[in-house]
Amino acid sequence: MKDKKQPSDVAIWLGIADNTFTRQKTVKFGDASAVNSGRFYSILIVFALGALWVLSSVMGLVEPFFWPTIGGTWDRLYLLVTEGFRNTSLWEHIGISVYRVISGVLYGSLVGIPLGFAMGLSSTARGLFDPIVEFMRPIPPLALIPLIILWFGIDEVAKIFLLFLASLFIMTIAARSGVSSVRISKVHAAYSLGASKLQILRHVILPNALPEIFTGLRTSMGVCWGTVVAAELVAADKGVGSMIMIAKNFLQTDTVVIGIIIIGVIGYAIEMLMRFLERRLIPWKGKG
Repeated sequence: MKDKKQPSDVAIWLGIADNTFTRQKTVKFGDASAVNSGRFYSILIVFALGALWVLSSVMGLVEPFFWPTIGGTWDRLYLLVTEGFRNTSLWEHIGISVYRVISGVLYGSLVGIPLGFAMGLSSTARGLFDPIVEFMRPIPPLALIPLIILWFGIDEVAKIFLLFLASLFIMTIAARSGVSSVRISKVHAAYSLGASKLQILRHVILPNALPEIFTGLRTSMGVCWGTVVAAELVAADKGVGSMIMIAKNFLQTDTVVIGIIIIGVIGYAIEMLMRFLERRLIPWKGKG
């Protein structure tokens, strides 16, 4: 009996055929590892939405909804790329927003991860900081803008500090959850082999907590990227959020839509990058 024809690499990459691993699965429903990438359907929906935009522009259906035509949006994008927006290039607006987000997440991680580890390993630290973390976590960063203006004014520090707060409590809870998920049997095994507390922290607790920390990083990046628009409302004249708000004041809906698309595309790219780093740096995730 001849073997069945193997699917092509393109079909596997698109997610319309099983790879070597998923072909071995006897039960697929309920097993997340048996789910393919589904890239074909992702590409299909993007083209479908683009075709809908083109069709609605040609038929004149976008004007009643205050949505720009695709031709007008393309022309505006060309002007933004070549001439910039308010004497600032489009790439500088994007770079400033990305810098603010990365800075906020970095500072939030530098403080939140050690704080989460302390809360997960020490009853004293948990008792001291748990009420503060649980009280501040549900408060949206947008509600803190007036207080931040009073503290730091309207310069760059205020914007980054707002994103720092948005990231801090997410990273704290992620690190605390990661420490709490460590199997005690692994800790006992390390102690029985003569490991010190520092060695247990480095070789047992940290590797087991990293999957939760990376999940927190992904969430934190997404929240901060969404919050950057609010952060750039604080008297900012540069950044994608500032560009959107200024364009809104002049009724430039095409610029607003371009800014929204840029935020979505960069947010998606950040998520894909985090997933790639997670696969590369934490290959043991989900393997016990």
